[in-house]
Amino acid sequence: MDRLLDRFFHYVSFDTQSRPNARQIPSTEGQTVLAKNLQKELIELGLTDVVLDESGCLMATLPSNVGWSVPTIGFLAHMDTSPEVSGKGVRPQIVENYRGGDIALGIGDEVLSPVMFPILHQLYGHTLITTDGKTLLGSDDKAGIAEIITAIARLKGSNVPHGDIRIAFTPDEEVGKGMKNFDVEQFGAKWAYTVDGGGVGELECENFNAAQATVKIVGNAVHIGKAKGVMVSALSLAARFQQALPALETPEHTEGHQGFFHLNAMRGSIDYAEMSYLIRDFERDGFERRKRMLIEVAQQVGEGLHRDCHIEVNIKDVYYNMRDEVARHPHVIDIARQAVLDNQIEPVINPIRGGTDGAILSYMGVPCPNIFTGGYNAHSKHEFVTVDGMEKAVSVIMRIAELTADKAKTHAF
Repeated sequence: MDRLLDRFFHYVSFDTQSRPNARQIPSTEGQTVLAKNLQKELIELGLTDVVLDESGCLMATLPSNVGWSVPTIGFLAHMDTSPEVSGKGVRPQIVENYRGGDIALGIGDEVLSPVMFPILHQLYGHTLITTDGKTLLGSDDKAGIAEIITAIARLKGSNVPHGDIRIAFTPDEEVGKGMKNFDVEQFGAKWAYTVDGGGVGELECENFNAAQATVKIVGNAVHIGKAKGVMVSALSLAARFQQALPALETPEHTEGHQGFFHLNAMRGSIDYAEMSYLIRDFERDGFERRKRMLIEVAQQVGEGLHRDCHIEVNIKDVYYNMRDEVARHPHVIDIARQAVLDNQIEPVINPIRGGTDGAILSYMGVPCPNIFTGGYNAHSKHEFVTVDGMEKAVSVIMRIAELTADKAKTHAF
């Protein structure tokens, strides 16, 4: 496997779980440790312009090996793992030649079942890498890192024609801060691809518009025996707030292009409660409508409160749908689609029900769709990746580089 699996197993051994409310970037020390290890590896591979900046973003270049002008392209992956599930002490397990049925994770307290995850029915005969049921795996997105570096190493050791290729590994993508200090000029790519997707063949050029909302509720706590007309329960108001939102517009009831509200954290007492929401919608007008709805619900629930009690809503946009930005550069998608087809894979073009660094990068002037890693069930103890999928991702990356050089030679751009 030309060290592909060795790289992946090494990278997942680093605890790089990001922290949502940290002020610094990277938000956790483990990301910096991994970045320094990757920096050393890229230098040893003989790449040029290897730079790790103060915000934890690592960039490098594989120089062109052809004599004609080729647009510089880029590949990106992120180093952090989701805050939702621990990434400490990851112990991958290998399931060779999967024959169907349940897979015991670790001692079997957790099970990877085709009843819960029907995609397993399509993976008979594949080699799977799973968790031990105690942590996530980290294929989101350390599989992407391993695939990019392996593809670069193979290109460097082959005669496959390619232009300058820039790679970047970013921190804190899972908490929406990976591109905050990203230096687009230093990156220097005309277009790029994030390697941060799911199943084999997935090619994604649209994603959610995303915002984060914090709802702060100030109540009034008094003795429960003398509460009538005086107590204002912040917890009761929080419950009313949540119940006022559309019950079926949540992640567990939506799919495809449907948007949602997601209450992802809540804490509080009688005198103060705080709720954290994720707002997601593919269409900009629907996105704005959802933000207005939160404010309207706050006004309704908070109507008639004593002046010392109130509901405050703070909303911050995180990223926007890359669709329109990428559509202005159809060759970027065409090359990726052809690379997938050239590897005897049927392209699966779906919307990302999430976001990538590429969405933000697209709005910074570098169109950046997303390609698959071969991973499934991200942000979960049931996360797994297929070795076959990882190998195919490497081949697609290499073919994208080759096609770009070939098209440049014939002045196709």
